[in-house]
Amino acid sequence: MARKSHAQPSDRPLTATELEMMNVIWRIGPCSVHQVVDALRPQRELAYTSVSTIIRILEQKKYVLSIKEGRGHLYQAAVSKQAYQATSLARLVSNVFDGAPSLLVQRLLDSKQLSPEELSSIRASMRKKER
Repeated sequence: MARKSHAQPSDRPLTATELEMMNVIWRIGPCSVHQVVDALRPQRELAYTSVSTIIRILEQKKYVLSIKEGRGHLYQAAVSKQAYQATSLARLVSNVFDGAPSLLVQRLLDSKQLSPEELSSIRASMRKKER
């Protein structure tokens, strides 16, 4: 059974390694530490104990919940990826773009990293938002 927690996740952004672990948990759902270690390979070779420590930190920060299963635990996201993206984006707009979302969008459009398909998707989203 998942531990009940009414506390909100930490206001601090996730570290790069914590985010890497969360991306695995978001992608595969409730999982063991072994499953996270396996999902990170071969691109990232981390020891079981390192991954376990990071996941426990994520639990302390209220980003994951633990579920007792047999002698071990499964870990599941307590915060959806979409919710974390929204919070991170708001923090980015506030801290980097002086609270102006239009500056973020302009910088993104000015970058040469957008494919024609991505630009088309952005245009469609803008048309939908204007309705």
